[in-house]
Amino acid sequence: MKIVFTLICLIFSFSVFAEINLYSDKKFIGCLDCGRYDSDSICNEYGNYGSKYSSDSVFNEYGTYGSKYSSSSPWNKYSSSDDVPKAIDGQGNFYGYFTINKYRSNSMNISDDLEDIYESANGDLDVVREILCDALS
Repeated sequence: MKIVFTLICLIFSFSVFAEINLYSDKKFIGCLDCGRYDSDSICNEYGNYGSKYSSDSVFNEYGTYGSKYSSSSPWNKYSSSDDVPKAIDGQGNFYGYFTINKYRSNSMNISDDLEDIYESANGDLDVVREILCDALS
């Protein structure tokens, strides 16, 4: 529960009104803090960016952005690739890399919490999405 509270506080400390989007290279791969039912939200399990079946989703364990083996995935705790999702608001402000690699320079200040969620879910991205998105709602 402490993880969820910390995560909520950190996400909202970015900016109360800014929408935080995820990009890999220059490709949009979802909105981090949109509503759960927003079509661009990573929390929308039926949308392009939240579905475990979508190639553009960080929750597709077989996809570029969801596989723990992909250098472009936030769930690869060893990746230092610049293709790991970047959190950027609508004004172009960079908030860090959305990753569980807490040792990566410029990782988001929630990397420790993301790693804890990922580890507590035993890497099950459906569970990770539920915990993360419950914290964000």
